[in-house]
Amino acid sequence: MINKIKTFYNVYPLYFTLIVAFIPRLVAAIFSKGYGMHDDHFLIIEASQSWVDGFDYNAWLPWTSGNNGPSGHSLFYVGLHFLFFKALDYFGLQDPQFNMFLVRFIHTLFSLSVVYYGYRIAEKMGGKTIALHTSLILGLAWFIPMLSVRNLVEVVCVPFLIYAVYILYINDKNDKWWIYILAGLISGIAFSIRFQTLFFLAGMGLSLLISKKIKGAFLLGLGIFISIVSIQSIPDYFLWKKPFAEFTEYVNYNLENATTYFNKPWYMYVMLLSGILLPPISLFLLFGFFRAFKNNLIVFIPTLVFLLFHSYFPNKQERFIYPAIPFIIILGYYGWYIFKENSAFWKRNVKLYAFLIGFALTLNFIALPVVTTAYTKKSRVEVMDFLRKKGDLKGLIINDSNHENFTLTPRYYLDKWDFPEHGITSNNSPEMLRDYFNRDTLAIFPNYIIFYESENFDARLAQTKKYFPNLTYVTTIEPGFLDNVLHKLNRHNKNVVCFVYKLNR
Repeated sequence: MINKIKTFYNVYPLYFTLIVAFIPRLVAAIFSKGYGMHDDHFLIIEASQSWVDGFDYNAWLPWTSGNNGPSGHSLFYVGLHFLFFKALDYFGLQDPQFNMFLVRFIHTLFSLSVVYYGYRIAEKMGGKTIALHTSLILGLAWFIPMLSVRNLVEVVCVPFLIYAVYILYINDKNDKWWIYILAGLISGIAFSIRFQTLFFLAGMGLSLLISKKIKGAFLLGLGIFISIVSIQSIPDYFLWKKPFAEFTEYVNYNLENATTYFNKPWYMYVMLLSGILLPPISLFLLFGFFRAFKNNLIVFIPTLVFLLFHSYFPNKQERFIYPAIPFIIILGYYGWYIFKENSAFWKRNVKLYAFLIGFALTLNFIALPVVTTAYTKKSRVEVMDFLRKKGDLKGLIINDSNHENFTLTPRYYLDKWDFPEHGITSNNSPEMLRDYFNRDTLAIFPNYIIFYESENFDARLAQTKKYFPNLTYVTTIEPGFLDNVLHKLNRHNKNVVCFVYKLNR
């Protein structure tokens, strides 16, 4: 069996890496339920499924009560989910958990294109050995399989970016007009998924100008423009009676809120990349990335421009930089491999190098199964799934009184949108909420209370019972392993145990 695998590995290295990359992604599609962050669920899944069910969760559409104009979100990727969920609904597939498995499985297959084109680009750079190693990193880096099945626009835009770069890189000696147009059309789709990829696209054009391919840069820009107009401008004109309405609002919002959420130092992403890619491999890749730029401008410059912008802009979140990571791996490994093979120091210290690589790989393969199988936001999802199966929810109170704001519930898993949801927080006491119901006798009285977090639980329960005495314990839903660890490391990470109580008036 081992000999057959070695033979397949030697004869079909690309297919070997695709199979190897597919396995952890499939595992993630099956076991890594839930959602990773706010945006990949509430801005994609909640919105699209609510449209299918005749609601508009985020009030993004102009005919929805409470809508105040464009929200600054591209509706393209959300719209694709709407069509998919609509098709599932047509065929009677309405189980939220099963439908999300289908979504993750589709993303599993789609994400393999990054491994495929990463292999092809690396193969042209430095041959099959470099291509094989590069694609294995793209396939098995500890955080990539789990993120590959998520609905994060920063991740989903990458296959389009890498395909566009592949088209230009493979055809660098071919000056036919359609190559640049095609690359522009494809990369324009990436923009319509994640607006901030505009800087990557600008870097693609800049690399062509530096390479004195003036016509190519113009045609690339034309292809991008046609793609963006078709996907963004025309729908925006139909909805808002003006082109690029969502993108304009997105730019205005981010300029006005550049420091509202996070204001991190310029070097944050350098530190992040140094850690997430695991030292010392991460340091080798960053070194190789900057060393190998000369003959690989179409890979280097777009990535660098993207990195520089995000390093300059104050609002920094870890996921924002993800579109650059595959390109850093591709060019970085090539640059490092060439350097190492010609380095007298590393030729003398083969054992040291083997130890360093072995150390990083050990860390990677310890983290890989833990992260790949992680059921993220488990307690929040399972609470909604539990209440869906109960089928008697009228209204809900979230007791999140350790914090100023209560955590949003993922209504998608409840399969119910039109119910009142109230919060008990450090700013809104049980007494204040009870006074509200005493004043508004027509308000729907909730019949469930969910207590988030075990900290100060007894005191919070006693305080709540003073004003809502008819409480009956129903169940406790624990967070997933990784969520539990993250919460213990940082209390602001609200992936917590949930206590469900039935409430009678």
